Amino acid sequence: MDTTLRDAHQSLWATRMEIGDLLPILDTLDSVGYWALEVWGGATFDAMLRFLDENPWERLRTIKRHCTRTPLQMLLRGQNLVGYHHYSDEICRRFVAASKRNGIDNFRVFDALNDIRNVEVCAAAVKECGGLFEGAISYTVSPVHTLDSFVEYAQQLKELGADTICIKDMAGMLTPFRTEKMVRALKEQVGLPVHIHCHYIGGMAPMNYLKAAEAGADIVDTATVALAFGNSQPAVETIVAALKESPYDSGLDLDLLFEIAEYWEGVRERKNLKRGITTLLQMEVYSHQVPGGMMSNLISQLEIQKASDRLPDVLLEVPRVRAEVGYPPLVTPLSQIVGTQAVTNVLTGKRWSLVPREMKDYIRGLYGKAPGPMDQAIVARVLGSDTPLAPDVRPGSLITTTYDEVAAEIGDLAKSEEDVLTYALFPNEALQYLSAHREGAEKTVFMLSEEIRTVREDESVDVSQIRELIRAVETSDVSEVVVEENGSTVTVRKGVVSVAASSAAPASSSGSSSASSSLFAREPEAQRPATWREVKAPMVGTFYSSPSPGSEPFVQPDEVVDEGQPVCILEAMKLMNEIEMPERGTIREIVAVDGSAVDYGAVLVYYEPAE
Repeated sequence: MDTTLRDAHQSLWATRMEIGDLLPILDTLDSVGYWALEVWGGATFDAMLRFLDENPWERLRTIKRHCTRTPLQMLLRGQNLVGYHHYSDEICRRFVAASKRNGIDNFRVFDALNDIRNVEVCAAAVKECGGLFEGAISYTVSPVHTLDSFVEYAQQLKELGADTICIKDMAGMLTPFRTEKMVRALKEQVGLPVHIHCHYIGGMAPMNYLKAAEAGADIVDTATVALAFGNSQPAVETIVAALKESPYDSGLDLDLLFEIAEYWEGVRERKNLKRGITTLLQMEVYSHQVPGGMMSNLISQLEIQKASDRLPDVLLEVPRVRAEVGYPPLVTPLSQIVGTQAVTNVLTGKRWSLVPREMKDYIRGLYGKAPGPMDQAIVARVLGSDTPLAPDVRPGSLITTTYDEVAAEIGDLAKSEEDVLTYALFPNEALQYLSAHREGAEKTVFMLSEEIRTVREDESVDVSQIRELIRAVETSDVSEVVVEENGSTVTVRKGVVSVAASSAAPASSSGSSSASSSLFAREPEAQRPATWREVKAPMVGTFYSSPSPGSEPFVQPDEVVDEGQPVCILEAMKLMNEIEMPERGTIREIVAVDGSAVDYGAVLVYYEPAE
């Protein structure tokens, strides 16, 4: 199976492959004779909305129009779908059906904890809509993960109707002789076709594939050489050449594969994208067990935090955190949850002083059953008076959001079931995308190389447009962006948004010629009483004043707030970190701009301690 269009560019290019990059080669890829093309799922859905300004459903439909002979596969995170937390059973069923309707044939379904309860609903939905259900084992190494435990999980997947079983070696931890032993056990005891998915990382993947073939494996995952090696999969050219003149000859045309490789090499060079290599840091995966995609994410996030030099400390902290929370396999979303906790522990210098909402939910059991026992001191510290989920309760059953509720919330912005599902999965990103692409909307383009950019539009400037302006200013060297229209001027500077009547416009009825927008912060130059104290950002991230779009803010000015109560959310590394009140006090001012990027140490909220 070819992973170029999904896992390979997720692992090497931070999922930044655009639709224009892949269109010219799709027909040729379709002619190779692959078992399937992995083209969707994983982080692609999120990245298309968040970074590429693309509709993930439209990309899938486009690929399907060109690939008429080869089945298309997606990676589905069980009850997490393509997100980072559980969704309701109804949303899961609808998402699977919509994915099949839009072009997906094969569904690789995994759960980060190998908790079969988190696979049940999606597995049933795949079988219902006529898709191929590939049940995946999240492979890892720990004191609690054994060959018997993996085979037992594969049997559970078979009972749910799995057509194939995948050994998903996301961290490159498989070794050749472990591979052989595991494949033989699965073939003999489970009896389904076995699919091997290895990341190159430490260099063992090609040897694993050879031993897997000898042990009876049926399918292996590879990528074109331009997007292979390193954090990605082995190169298809290498594996095809290695298996020639053997009982396992794939029969694929090497010349055709090299033609495809030359195309992708051209894309890589033109866009100055990375080639997959194995470094000492990656070789040390046998120690820290950090998967390639997680490693890329850690490096990227530490760069954002201006703390790249702390990577060695984080890599020492990751296995420590993992052991404390029961040895979860480091695959999405648990890789993000454990990784973010490790980064936070290192950057704050106070282990477990700041805990993302997702880590709290995991420790409560809302993601499923931990593979091993947790450190009870950590559990008590994180959960406080909250009680863990009862073992007989399926976590997904607690999510009761209905499709109709989501549809009502997004309203007329959604023009299809796919739009509603997009909003259900990623509300903030969907709102921004659908608002920018609504009928008649003109997308604002900012020339960020200019010191000041003035944009005039016919339409009113809504909140989503202002947020775009904020992000443009916060992530560039631009000092100011001004929008003048309909008698008002919106000025965005770093940390400040002000709204004023234009000089040509009549004064308001109150006689005032300008006003600060209630949505945004006061000018930072304002003098504040000496009794006020600050709640600062413990890391770089995106500030949100409320739990979700359209919901009430956590706190309001003049509200009395108890110690430990959330005052806002700081989104970092795709997780929601609730920033808590350090002591009881009265909120005096919310400084950060909703939806804006904030730096480490930036003041988010001012409060006055209770007497």
